[in-house]
Amino acid sequence: MKIGYFLSCEEFTPAELLEQARGAEQAGFEALWISDHYHPWTDAQGQSPFVWSMIGALSQVCSLPVTTAVTCPTVRIHPAVIAQAAATSAVLHGGRFVLGVGTGEALNEHILGDAWSHTAVRLEMLQEAVEVLRELWRGGVVNHRGTHYTVEQARLYTLPDTPPPIYVSGFGPKAIDLAARIGDGYVSTTPDGDMVRRFRENGGGDKPCQAGFKAAYANSEDEGVRIAYERWPNAGLPGELSQVLPSPRHFEQAAELVKPEMMKESFVCGNSPDAHLEMIDRYAKAGFDEVYVANTGPHYQGLLDLYRREVLPRLR
Repeated sequence: MKIGYFLSCEEFTPAELLEQARGAEQAGFEALWISDHYHPWTDAQGQSPFVWSMIGALSQVCSLPVTTAVTCPTVRIHPAVIAQAAATSAVLHGGRFVLGVGTGEALNEHILGDAWSHTAVRLEMLQEAVEVLRELWRGGVVNHRGTHYTVEQARLYTLPDTPPPIYVSGFGPKAIDLAARIGDGYVSTTPDGDMVRRFRENGGGDKPCQAGFKAAYANSEDEGVRIAYERWPNAGLPGELSQVLPSPRHFEQAAELVKPEMMKESFVCGNSPDAHLEMIDRYAKAGFDEVYVANTGPHYQGLLDLYRREVLPRLR
């Protein structure tokens, strides 16, 4: 299994993200995830740098492969523009770039006043957006008039030797089936073997499956729980709330229903290497090929050191 590090744009400044990327490579991580947000989930997280600027900067500070986890190429930014951004990113990273895509969240996508459509419509939009991306990456002039997007006499002049792979995120059955049909890989955040099996059995085959989880490094589990609850209480919200709530303020209001002890269900808290190894093993048993860990809170160097000294050597 490939072990990567997840750069959380919702929580860290550009300089901190670059510092973490350098540290991840030095610690022995094999790849990077990076989130694509316009807003953080809560004001306590407090950041949200533009992901495409960060991806360009990452190409200058480390050599690790980078995957967006994930970009929504349907509402906030037109897929023709995402096609250019991803092509340039692939060139900068020497082909070590994967475009992870999904149907997004209202939190980031409502900002221009567009309607936040039903899930079925958003899946239609994603499928057409992926068609637009691949058409533009073939080179030549593109004219596209579809149900959701129009592209008129567009041509990308800066293209990588090989188009970047597109990995598709999915949690519900219809989204996973779409990922299996149109994706070059699958993205999730849940160690659910049924999801991986559905992807593989409905067209995904042996394509790569990526997933990620969160940690809150601290000197004790209780301190890690405190940090996780302070920064990411939204991790305890159930169902589709993460897709439909429109602002950090609404997430903060909903998170009042979340209790601190609930953080242990989705975070590895504290400084135990065994706890990280157990979490990674859950994803391995579910069938994932790659797993990415994100640190929340100020002690990211502690997590990087823990993996360098105790987690990664034991995995290898």
